[in-house]
Parts: sequence; C-alpha cells; structure tokens
Amino acid sequence: MRFFPLLTAILVGIALFFVVLQRDALFRFAQGITTDGTAPPVIDNAAAPAAAPVSITDDDNQAGPRAVPVVAIRSKAQDVPDAVRVRGQSEAARQVEVMAETTGRVISTPIRKGAFVEEGQLLCELDPGTRDASLAEARARLAEARARLPEAEARIPETQARIAEAEAVLEEARLNQTAASRLSEGGFASDTRVLNAAAALRSAEAAVIAATTGLDTAQAGIESAQSGIQAAEAAVDRAELDIAQLTIEAPFSGLLETDTAELGALLQSGGQGAGSCATIVQLDPIKLVGFLPEAQVDRVTVGANAGARLASGQTVEGVVTFLSRSADDLTRTFRVEVTVPNPDMRIRDGQTAEILIETPATVAHLIPASALTLNDEGQLGVRIIEDGKAGFAAVDLVRDTLDGVLLTGLPNTVDVITVGQEYVTNGVLVRPTFVDEVSTLGTSVNDPATGGGSGLTPEVTQ
Repeated sequence: MRFFPLLTAILVGIALFFVVLQRDALFRFAQGITTDGTAPPVIDNAAAPAAAPVSITDDDNQAGPRAVPVVAIRSKAQDVPDAVRVRGQSEAARQVEVMAETTGRVISTPIRKGAFVEEGQLLCELDPGTRDASLAEARARLAEARARLPEAEARIPETQARIAEAEAVLEEARLNQTAASRLSEGGFASDTRVLNAAAALRSAEAAVIAATTGLDTAQAGIESAQSGIQAAEAAVDRAELDIAQLTIEAPFSGLLETDTAELGALLQSGGQGAGSCATIVQLDPIKLVGFLPEAQVDRVTVGANAGARLASGQTVEGVVTFLSRSADDLTRTFRVEVTVPNPDMRIRDGQTAEILIETPATVAHLIPASALTLNDEGQLGVRIIEDGKAGFAAVDLVRDTLDGVLLTGLPNTVDVITVGQEYVTNGVLVRPTFVDEVSTLGTSVNDPATGGGSGLTPEVTQ
C-alpha cells in the first residue's frame, strides 16, 4: 500500500532534478533537440508533416560562461559650475558717527532715528555766536595788510636811486684819490690833500653800503607786507570755516541709527559723546562678509559672482569686491566681501548669511545615484564596461543634484552600468542594453535652489 506514494516521490525527485539541475537539457528536449545537440530519430510516418528545421544560437553552442545582461548609459564629461561655501554676516557699506568740528549750541529741530537722509542734508545747526564779528575783524586786517604792500613797494625805486647816487660819489672819490696820490709822488700835492682824498673815498664806499642796505630793507618790507596779507587771509579762512562748521550735513545718503542732537544741546569738538550729532549708515549697496580657509582662498578671485541665503530665507546675488591678502592671526582665515544691491533696505546690518562664491567650472559626469557601488576595499565608485567586460572605477563625489550625482575621476567618455552592477565583478562578460544618456546639466543644476548657474545659493555643500 506504500508503493504508490514511494513511486510518486521518485517521479517528483526526477522531475526536480531535470527542472533545477538539467534545465537547459530539458528545454532542448522539449524543443526537439537531444542533450548532445543532435536531432532525435524521426518516426517514419508518411501521414505526418515534415518538421520545420530548428536553428541553434551561438549562445547555445558556446562552451564558455554566458554574458550577464545589464543596463548601461554612455556618459560624457561636462563642465559643472562649482562654488565655495562660507558662513558670514551682512555689514553696512558705510557707518559714520557724525561729529561736531566746532563748539556751539544746537538751534535746529532734531531728526528722529530711522529716517532716510540724503547726502548734504542738514542734520544739526549750531548757534554762530560772535563768529560773524570775528570774520569781519579778520577781513579788516586783511584789507590793512594789503594796503601796506604798495607802500613797501614804493620804497624800492627810492633806495635804488640812492644806490646810484652813492656809486657816482664813490667813483668821483676814487678819481680824486688817484690824482692826489700821483701829484704827491711828483711833489705837486701835499700829504694832507692825499689824506683828504682817501677819507672821501672811504666815505663814498660807506654811502654805497648804506644805500644797498636800504634796498634790502625795502625788499624785506615788501616780504613782510606779503606775509601780513597771507596771515590775514588765513585768519579770514579760519573764521569762514568756523562759520561753515556750524551746519553739520549728512556725508552720504543713508538711514539714521540715532536721533540727531536735541535742540539746545551743547556740542563740543573732539568729544566722543558731547560732540556727536548723529550716526548714519549706508545699506545700499550692502556687504556680505565671510572668512575663507587657507585651502579655499586660492579658488576665489575678485569679481567672481556670488550668492547668499539669509537666515530669513531671502536669497541675494552680488560680486566679490574684496579678498584679504593677510590672514587673521588667530583663525588663519581670509576676509572676503561680497557687494549686494539692497535698494529696498530689506537686508539689515548684522544678519547671518550662507554665502556661495562661484569658482572655475569642474569637469564631471552626471550619473544616477543608484549606479554608485563599493568595491571589496570599500572604495566608492561605479561599474563600467571595458571591451565587453565589467570593471570598477573609483570616483570622487562633487555634489548631489536633482538629476543625479556629479562625479570626477572617470575618462571623458565612459560606459557606466546603471542596473545590474551589484551582480557582476571585474572581468565578467556583460551584455549591455544602453538607454538614453542622463540629461545634461539642466534646470536642477542651473536652478538657484541647487547652487548652479548664476543663482548661487548655499543649498549645495561644497
């Protein structure tokens, strides 16, 4: 009674043997081909139709291992926009505490903080006091000094005439002295006459010296008059400047951070607190300030495009206008400034910002993230096809995008396995099916949300 179950088990075992271990032979037998590849004997039956010839594929006759089917893409390297990311904060382009340059009491109505003021607008006005009288006195002294100059210049011709007269007398005295000396030698003149002639000569020489000194004195008088004029003009300029400093104006257009000085307040020159009229800041344009590490500073240049995302979520764009040449002594970082337009004053001084600065493009491949794999050593890479066989290529990850990952370390053109890479190893024959290449850098890379193109934002970490 146990014969039939035992027979059933034997038949099932034989069926499983052929289905699992001899599947190819079973399929060929089912198709009318024996396991040795020859056709079985045909039954001689005239009524039976002739059997159609069955073709045998090359894969069925191949004695070696069969190729593994995989899906692959043919990737070409492309230029990828790249950027350096730094954290920083916004900073006013200019901030000045406007100080008084002279002492006086405020007589103008104060302007309240938060108001926008134009360049040259009056902020504080001081009481002139006696400054107008001082200016009038300085101008009177200037007129007096200018009047002395013609008088000093008129003395020059007079002294020159005296010099000419003295020189003529000197020449006459020399002739008389010479004649007296010759007559004395011949005995025709007395010694007294010779002595008188010599004395007259010395007197004429002294007169010439005195006349020359008078000319120098006259010239000195002219120079003194000119110096007096210059001193008087300087006094007038000081008085006028002192009056001009009574009105304190905005040095540039901007916002008041403090109220201007209150009516009746005494402002003094040179004082930090007592001399302050107001504090004004310029926020358009505004600067974004960050600090680059030593490893990244050489990648950034002045004039490079940059973008930033503020803590409020606002995104802005600008250009690099300054890159420090000296590092901070403590952090060994380099200051970088990005100038950003701020016409609506929405960006405030001191806001936190994440800044992306554009750098030269990187040549990389855009590959689906699912194609990444690890080799036995744990290296990140992709499976590639070389001469019909699978291989492994280590890669460096540039960044992730919505279209895939950007990789470097591959040849300019390479066949990358995207499906089936986990089922092959180096040297295994593959039968690839190529699909359309991954789209080139499109909206996701050039989109400001991913940090590509001109809309650089800190969404992508370098």
